Amino acid sequence: MMTETDMPQAAQRPGSARPRIWLIFGDKLGDNAQVEAIAESLGLPCERKTLQFKPPYRQGKPAFKASLYHVELEASDPLEPPWPDLILTVGRRPSMAALWVRRQSGGRARLVLIGRPKRHAEEFDLIISTPQYLIPERANVVRLSLPLMRADPAAIQAEAARWKDRLGALPRPLTAVLIGGPTKPFRLDAEVARDLVARVAETLGREGTLFFSTSRRTPPEVVETLEAILPGNAELFRWQPERGNNPYLALLGLADRCVVTGDSMSMMVEAARAGRPLVIYPLPTGGRGLHRVLASALGPPRAGAPAAMVTEALYRLGLVGYGRDLTALHGELIRRGLAAPIGEQPPQRPAEIPDDLAKVVDRIRALLPAEHG
Repeated sequence: MMTETDMPQAAQRPGSARPRIWLIFGDKLGDNAQVEAIAESLGLPCERKTLQFKPPYRQGKPAFKASLYHVELEASDPLEPPWPDLILTVGRRPSMAALWVRRQSGGRARLVLIGRPKRHAEEFDLIISTPQYLIPERANVVRLSLPLMRADPAAIQAEAARWKDRLGALPRPLTAVLIGGPTKPFRLDAEVARDLVARVAETLGREGTLFFSTSRRTPPEVVETLEAILPGNAELFRWQPERGNNPYLALLGLADRCVVTGDSMSMMVEAARAGRPLVIYPLPTGGRGLHRVLASALGPPRAGAPAAMVTEALYRLGLVGYGRDLTALHGELIRRGLAAPIGEQPPQRPAEIPDDLAKVVDRIRALLPAEHG
């Protein structure tokens, strides 16, 4: 059994004909999908390391440091020598483990993070940032037009065929209403659920079918509220943990349009990439901590500007993290003609979506040893 204390602090790996690449995953499917998309485009053999987290940290956020204290080691894939040449990861919890691995390698392993670093940005060789992250300009940051997650077209086609009898028999147009859950600073409760139903019914529900689908993050009170107030032309799918009984991918293939709650980056981007006319329902915000207010106010400034210097000083002290503003992603999708805000009709012929994978792969290949780049 691997434990944090018995692992050696550094190890030499014998030379290899290929670079050793680790993909370190957590439990968020949308995050993991971005890692997989890059790995597929990179076209090199990769070792997949899936981590499970201790109960207090599955929802709660651990204090950020290079450590495995938050990882349930017995249930996770082992992180042990020979250490990798390159690590690709995403998210707070997996990136803590990735930083720990980098340090065990004596700093030799190159580290690529999708998203934003909570701390220690200088230890990441490449940070892949998307519009919602308020990260100042840095030499190790590459900015993308949109997040990289995308649903597998073959999986969409297969699920659409499996659900065709049920979904295809419903009166058209079929409007999929995809519901996420509360995430700081956004609120999703019974009051918000009532407003969502009213606004969708008013603007998109006069004809056809409204198909509401919840997710693993949807609170029980929201599901109960939906059950009580849905209009007569609506159906409700209650998310279940069992695999193989979720219409999400089928809806990406069969729905005439999608409404997505604005907390879910993955559902918004996957619906857009699947070519579904998209409407975004922005969730109201609750209270925000002082560090989030400061981060939003200060970032993302231009490098060298006074605000950037203040942000970096507070960041290095651990007083603030780089901020996240999902409404910036909403705005980018709308600006590009890929979505409309609730109350407006979605674009019927969504614009072409930029694909930044080639740019990302070029930057990652530059990090590999010369014989593999």
